[in-house]
Amino acid sequence: MRNWLYLHWRAFLHASTRLARQPLGTLLSALVMGIALALPAGAYILLDNIASLARGLSGTPEISLFLDAATQSGGDGSTSANANGDASESKNGDDDKLASAIEQRLQAETELASFRFVPRDEALRQLERSGLGDVLGGLAANPLPDAFIITLRSEDPAVYEKLAERMQAWPGVIHVQLDSAWVKRLHALLGLGRMAVLVLATLLGLALVIVTFNTIRLQILTQKMEIEVSRLLGATDPFIRRPFYWFGVLQGILGGLVALGVVWAGVAALVDPVTALAETYGAVFTLSGPDDASALGVVAFAAFLGWLGTEISVQRHLTEPF
Repeated sequence: MRNWLYLHWRAFLHASTRLARQPLGTLLSALVMGIALALPAGAYILLDNIASLARGLSGTPEISLFLDAATQSGGDGSTSANANGDASESKNGDDDKLASAIEQRLQAETELASFRFVPRDEALRQLERSGLGDVLGGLAANPLPDAFIITLRSEDPAVYEKLAERMQAWPGVIHVQLDSAWVKRLHALLGLGRMAVLVLATLLGLALVIVTFNTIRLQILTQKMEIEVSRLLGATDPFIRRPFYWFGVLQGILGGLVALGVVWAGVAALVDPVTALAETYGAVFTLSGPDDASALGVVAFAAFLGWLGTEISVQRHLTEPF
Protein backbone atom coordinates (compact mmCIF):
# COMPACT_ATOMS: atom_id res chain seq x y z
CA MET A 1 0.00 0.00 0.00
CA ARG A 2 2.80 2.40 0.91
CA ASN A 3 4.59 1.61 -2.35
CA TRP A 4 1.38 2.22 -4.32
CA LEU A 5 0.91 5.62 -2.69
CA TYR A 6 4.55 6.50 -3.33
CA LEU A 7 4.22 5.65 -7.03
CA HIS A 8 1.12 7.81 -7.33
CA TRP A 9 2.86 10.64 -5.50
CA ARG A 10 5.77 10.48 -7.94
CA ALA A 11 3.38 10.42 -10.89
CA PHE A 12 1.54 13.42 -9.44
CA LEU A 13 4.78 15.37 -9.08
CA HIS A 14 5.82 14.42 -12.61
CA ALA A 15 2.49 15.61 -14.06
CA SER A 16 2.52 18.82 -12.00
CA THR A 17 6.04 19.59 -13.21
CA ARG A 18 5.02 19.16 -16.85
CA LEU A 19 2.01 21.45 -16.34
CA ALA A 20 4.24 24.08 -14.73
CA ARG A 21 6.80 23.90 -17.54
CA GLN A 22 4.21 24.94 -20.13
CA PRO A 23 2.21 27.70 -18.35
CA LEU A 24 0.69 29.19 -21.49
CA GLY A 25 -0.57 25.86 -22.80
CA THR A 26 -1.85 24.90 -19.34
CA LEU A 27 -3.64 28.22 -18.97
CA LEU A 28 -5.25 28.01 -22.42
CA SER A 29 -6.42 24.43 -21.83
CA ALA A 30 -7.85 25.37 -18.43
CA LEU A 31 -9.64 28.37 -19.96
CA VAL A 32 -11.15 26.23 -22.73
CA MET A 33 -12.40 23.63 -20.26
CA GLY A 34 -13.51 26.24 -17.71
CA ILE A 35 -15.52 28.38 -20.11
CA ALA A 36 -17.17 25.31 -21.62
CA LEU A 37 -18.09 23.93 -18.19
CA ALA A 38 -19.27 27.33 -16.97
CA LEU A 39 -22.16 27.27 -19.47
CA PRO A 40 -24.03 24.25 -18.04
CA ALA A 41 -22.92 25.05 -14.47
CA GLY A 42 -24.22 28.60 -14.77
CA ALA A 43 -27.47 27.40 -16.34
CA TYR A 44 -28.00 24.95 -13.49
CA ILE A 45 -27.40 27.65 -10.86
CA LEU A 46 -29.80 29.93 -12.73
CA LEU A 47 -32.50 27.23 -12.65
CA ASP A 48 -32.07 26.83 -8.91
CA ASN A 49 -32.44 30.57 -8.42
CA ILE A 50 -35.52 30.69 -10.64
CA ALA A 51 -37.11 27.86 -8.65
CA SER A 52 -36.37 29.68 -5.39
CA LEU A 53 -37.83 32.92 -6.75
CA ALA A 54 -40.96 31.17 -8.05
CA ARG A 55 -41.58 29.53 -4.69
CA GLY A 56 -41.12 32.88 -2.95
CA LEU A 57 -43.59 34.67 -5.23
CA SER A 58 -46.22 31.94 -5.34
CA GLY A 59 -46.02 30.94 -1.68
CA THR A 60 -46.04 27.45 -0.26
CA PRO A 61 -48.61 25.15 -1.93
CA GLU A 62 -51.35 24.01 0.43
CA ILE A 63 -54.10 21.45 0.78
CA SER A 64 -57.41 22.73 2.15
CA LEU A 65 -59.45 20.04 3.88
CA PHE A 66 -63.12 21.01 4.47
CA LEU A 67 -65.24 19.19 7.03
CA ASP A 68 -68.82 18.11 6.32
CA ALA A 69 -71.22 20.70 7.80
CA ALA A 70 -74.08 18.17 7.77
CA THR A 71 -72.03 15.75 9.86
CA GLN A 72 -71.11 18.57 12.19
CA SER A 73 -74.81 19.48 12.61
CA GLY A 74 -75.72 16.02 13.69
CA GLY A 75 -76.32 14.25 10.38
CA ASP A 76 -79.42 15.98 8.91
CA GLY A 77 -78.76 19.58 9.94
CA SER A 78 -81.80 19.69 12.30
CA THR A 79 -81.78 20.71 15.98
CA SER A 80 -84.36 20.64 18.78
CA ALA A 81 -86.63 23.74 18.70
CA ASN A 82 -87.35 23.75 22.46
CA ALA A 83 -83.74 23.40 23.59
CA ASN A 84 -81.69 25.91 21.60
CA GLY A 85 -78.91 26.11 24.16
CA ASP A 86 -78.56 22.34 24.45
CA ALA A 87 -78.69 21.92 20.68
CA SER A 88 -75.98 24.52 20.17
CA GLU A 89 -73.81 22.91 22.83
CA SER A 90 -74.35 19.47 21.28
CA LYS A 91 -73.48 20.82 17.85
CA ASN A 92 -70.29 22.40 19.12
CA GLY A 93 -69.38 19.14 20.80
CA ASP A 94 -69.87 17.27 17.52
CA ASP A 95 -67.70 19.87 15.77
CA ASP A 96 -64.94 19.39 18.31
CA LYS A 97 -65.10 15.59 18.08
CA LEU A 98 -64.87 15.62 14.28
CA ALA A 99 -62.04 18.17 14.29
CA SER A 100 -60.17 16.15 16.90
CA ALA A 101 -60.59 12.96 14.89
CA ILE A 102 -59.26 14.64 11.72
CA GLU A 103 -56.39 16.21 13.67
CA GLN A 104 -55.34 12.78 14.96
CA ARG A 105 -55.31 11.45 11.40
CA LEU A 106 -53.21 14.41 10.25
CA GLN A 107 -50.70 13.92 13.05
CA ALA A 108 -50.16 10.36 11.81
CA GLU A 109 -49.24 11.56 8.29
CA THR A 110 -45.46 11.70 7.92
CA GLU A 111 -45.53 13.76 4.70
CA LEU A 112 -46.97 16.84 6.43
CA ALA A 113 -44.81 19.81 7.33
CA SER A 114 -47.55 21.59 9.27
CA PHE A 115 -51.30 22.05 9.52
CA ARG A 116 -53.67 24.48 11.24
CA PHE A 117 -57.35 24.39 12.05
CA VAL A 118 -59.58 27.21 10.72
CA PRO A 119 -62.99 27.30 12.44
CA ARG A 120 -65.97 28.39 10.39
CA ASP A 121 -66.39 31.60 12.40
CA GLU A 122 -62.80 32.63 11.73
CA ALA A 123 -63.24 31.88 8.02
CA LEU A 124 -66.35 34.06 8.00
CA ARG A 125 -64.49 36.93 9.64
CA GLN A 126 -61.73 36.64 7.06
CA LEU A 127 -64.27 36.97 4.25
CA GLU A 128 -65.85 39.98 5.95
CA ARG A 129 -62.45 41.67 6.22
CA SER A 130 -61.87 41.02 2.51
CA GLY A 131 -64.81 43.31 1.60
CA LEU A 132 -67.69 40.82 1.42
CA GLY A 133 -69.39 41.98 4.63
CA ASP A 134 -72.44 43.36 2.83
CA VAL A 135 -73.02 40.09 0.97
CA LEU A 136 -72.52 37.91 4.04
CA GLY A 137 -74.75 40.14 6.18
CA GLY A 138 -77.84 38.89 4.38
CA LEU A 139 -77.21 35.25 5.27
CA ALA A 140 -79.28 33.67 8.04
CA ALA A 141 -76.44 31.43 9.18
CA ASN A 142 -72.76 30.84 8.56
CA PRO A 143 -72.55 28.56 5.49
CA LEU A 144 -68.81 27.95 5.76
CA PRO A 145 -67.44 24.65 7.06
CA ASP A 146 -64.55 24.12 9.44
CA ALA A 147 -61.30 23.48 7.61
CA PHE A 148 -57.69 22.40 7.99
CA ILE A 149 -54.94 24.14 6.00
CA ILE A 150 -52.08 21.70 5.32
CA THR A 151 -48.56 22.15 4.00
CA LEU A 152 -46.28 19.30 2.92
CA ARG A 153 -42.56 18.68 3.19
CA SER A 154 -42.31 17.75 -0.48
CA GLU A 155 -43.13 19.85 -3.54
CA ASP A 156 -43.72 16.84 -5.78
CA PRO A 157 -47.22 17.16 -7.33
CA ALA A 158 -47.64 13.38 -7.19
CA VAL A 159 -47.31 13.46 -3.38
CA TYR A 160 -49.99 16.15 -3.16
CA GLU A 161 -52.40 14.26 -5.39
CA LYS A 162 -51.89 10.96 -3.59
CA LEU A 163 -52.44 12.52 -0.17
CA ALA A 164 -55.48 14.51 -1.32
CA GLU A 165 -57.06 11.36 -2.75
CA ARG A 166 -56.54 9.52 0.54
CA MET A 167 -57.93 12.40 2.62
CA GLN A 168 -61.03 12.64 0.45
CA ALA A 169 -62.06 9.19 1.70
CA TRP A 170 -61.81 10.14 5.38
CA PRO A 171 -65.14 10.20 7.30
CA GLY A 172 -66.42 13.74 7.84
CA VAL A 173 -64.43 15.27 4.97
CA ILE A 174 -66.67 16.79 2.32
CA HIS A 175 -64.06 18.31 0.00
CA VAL A 176 -60.29 18.47 -0.47
CA GLN A 177 -58.96 21.43 -2.42
CA LEU A 178 -55.54 20.91 -3.95
CA ASP A 179 -53.37 23.98 -4.52
CA SER A 180 -50.73 22.37 -6.71
CA ALA A 181 -51.47 23.52 -10.24
CA TRP A 182 -48.61 26.03 -10.15
CA VAL A 183 -46.37 23.35 -8.64
CA LYS A 184 -47.04 21.12 -11.67
CA ARG A 185 -46.18 23.94 -14.05
CA LEU A 186 -43.05 24.82 -12.11
CA HIS A 187 -41.88 21.20 -12.01
CA ALA A 188 -42.56 20.83 -15.75
CA LEU A 189 -40.57 23.97 -16.60
CA LEU A 190 -37.72 23.05 -14.26
CA GLY A 191 -37.69 19.51 -15.64
CA LEU A 192 -37.41 20.88 -19.17
CA GLY A 193 -34.65 23.24 -18.10
CA ARG A 194 -32.70 20.50 -16.34
CA MET A 195 -32.98 18.26 -19.38
CA ALA A 196 -31.66 21.07 -21.57
CA VAL A 197 -28.77 21.60 -19.13
CA LEU A 198 -28.05 17.85 -19.16
CA VAL A 199 -27.95 17.78 -22.96
CA LEU A 200 -25.68 20.84 -23.01
CA ALA A 201 -23.39 19.35 -20.37
CA THR A 202 -23.19 16.07 -22.31
CA LEU A 203 -22.28 17.75 -25.59
CA LEU A 204 -19.70 20.06 -24.01
CA GLY A 205 -18.37 17.15 -21.96
CA LEU A 206 -17.75 15.17 -25.14
CA ALA A 207 -15.96 18.18 -26.61
CA LEU A 208 -13.74 18.45 -23.53
CA VAL A 209 -12.96 14.73 -23.67
CA ILE A 210 -11.77 15.26 -27.24
CA VAL A 211 -9.64 18.22 -26.13
CA THR A 212 -8.04 16.14 -23.39
CA PHE A 213 -7.57 13.24 -25.81
CA ASN A 214 -5.56 15.44 -28.18
CA THR A 215 -3.58 17.03 -25.34
CA ILE A 216 -2.53 13.63 -23.97
CA ARG A 217 -1.74 12.40 -27.49
CA LEU A 218 0.65 15.31 -27.93
CA GLN A 219 2.20 14.57 -24.54
CA ILE A 220 2.73 10.93 -25.52
CA LEU A 221 4.34 11.92 -28.83
CA THR A 222 6.55 14.45 -27.04
CA GLN A 223 7.77 11.79 -24.60
CA LYS A 224 8.10 9.09 -27.25
CA MET A 225 11.82 8.47 -26.71
CA GLU A 226 11.47 8.58 -22.92
CA ILE A 227 8.67 5.99 -23.03
CA GLU A 228 10.71 3.68 -25.27
CA VAL A 229 13.71 3.85 -22.95
CA SER A 230 11.48 3.16 -19.93
CA ARG A 231 10.09 0.07 -21.62
CA LEU A 232 13.58 -1.19 -22.46
CA LEU A 233 14.49 -0.78 -18.80
CA GLY A 234 11.50 -2.93 -17.79
CA ALA A 235 8.93 -0.29 -16.85
CA THR A 236 5.41 -1.66 -16.67
CA ASP A 237 2.43 -0.17 -18.51
CA PRO A 238 0.80 1.15 -15.28
CA PHE A 239 4.08 2.91 -14.39
CA ILE A 240 4.20 4.58 -17.81
CA ARG A 241 0.52 5.50 -17.89
CA ARG A 242 0.18 6.82 -14.35
CA PRO A 243 1.71 10.30 -14.99
CA PHE A 244 -0.57 10.78 -18.01
CA TYR A 245 -3.65 10.02 -15.91
CA TRP A 246 -2.57 12.56 -13.32
CA PHE A 247 -1.85 15.09 -16.08
CA GLY A 248 -5.39 14.73 -17.43
CA VAL A 249 -7.02 14.83 -13.99
CA LEU A 250 -5.04 17.91 -12.92
CA GLN A 251 -5.91 19.64 -16.15
CA GLY A 252 -9.57 18.84 -15.54
CA ILE A 253 -9.39 20.16 -11.97
CA LEU A 254 -7.87 23.41 -13.21
CA GLY A 255 -10.66 23.67 -15.77
CA GLY A 256 -13.27 23.08 -13.06
CA LEU A 257 -11.74 25.83 -10.90
CA VAL A 258 -11.82 28.21 -13.86
CA ALA A 259 -15.49 27.29 -14.43
CA LEU A 260 -16.32 28.12 -10.81
CA GLY A 261 -14.47 31.42 -11.16
CA VAL A 262 -16.47 32.29 -14.28
CA VAL A 263 -19.77 31.39 -12.58
CA TRP A 264 -18.96 33.41 -9.46
CA ALA A 265 -17.89 36.35 -11.60
CA GLY A 266 -21.19 36.17 -13.48
CA VAL A 267 -23.15 36.01 -10.21
CA ALA A 268 -21.24 38.98 -8.80
CA ALA A 269 -21.93 41.00 -11.95
CA LEU A 270 -25.67 40.20 -11.96
CA VAL A 271 -26.53 40.26 -8.26
CA ASP A 272 -27.19 44.02 -8.04
CA PRO A 273 -29.28 44.31 -11.26
CA VAL A 274 -31.33 41.21 -10.32
CA THR A 275 -31.95 42.52 -6.79
CA ALA A 276 -33.06 45.89 -8.18
CA LEU A 277 -35.39 44.18 -10.66
CA ALA A 278 -36.93 42.04 -7.89
CA GLU A 279 -37.55 45.14 -5.78
CA THR A 280 -39.62 46.70 -8.57
CA TYR A 281 -41.99 43.72 -8.22
CA GLY A 282 -42.07 44.02 -4.44
CA ALA A 283 -40.04 40.84 -3.94
CA VAL A 284 -36.97 40.31 -1.79
CA PHE A 285 -34.56 38.17 -3.80
CA THR A 286 -30.79 37.86 -4.00
CA LEU A 287 -29.05 35.90 -6.71
CA SER A 288 -26.93 33.17 -5.14
CA GLY A 289 -23.95 31.27 -6.50
CA PRO A 290 -23.10 27.58 -6.22
CA ASP A 291 -22.99 26.05 -2.76
CA ASP A 292 -20.14 23.85 -1.55
CA ALA A 293 -21.72 20.62 -2.85
CA SER A 294 -22.36 22.11 -6.30
CA ALA A 295 -18.83 23.54 -6.49
CA LEU A 296 -17.34 20.18 -5.56
CA GLY A 297 -19.54 18.50 -8.16
CA VAL A 298 -18.29 20.83 -10.91
CA VAL A 299 -14.64 20.18 -10.05
CA ALA A 300 -15.22 16.42 -9.74
CA PHE A 301 -17.02 16.33 -13.10
CA ALA A 302 -14.19 18.24 -14.75
CA ALA A 303 -11.64 15.85 -13.22
CA PHE A 304 -13.65 12.89 -14.52
CA LEU A 305 -13.70 14.35 -18.03
CA GLY A 306 -9.93 14.80 -17.86
CA TRP A 307 -9.51 11.20 -16.71
CA LEU A 308 -11.85 9.87 -19.42
CA GLY A 309 -10.07 11.72 -22.21
CA THR A 310 -6.75 10.45 -20.88
CA GLU A 311 -8.03 6.88 -20.66
CA ILE A 312 -9.15 6.87 -24.29
CA SER A 313 -5.93 8.48 -25.50
CA VAL A 314 -3.68 6.17 -23.48
CA GLN A 315 -5.56 3.09 -24.64
CA ARG A 316 -5.25 4.32 -28.22
CA HIS A 317 -1.60 5.34 -28.26
CA LEU A 318 0.17 3.27 -25.60
CA THR A 319 -1.17 -0.22 -26.29
CA GLU A 320 1.32 -0.83 -29.05
CA PRO A 321 5.05 -0.08 -29.14
CA PHE A 322 6.04 2.99 -31.17
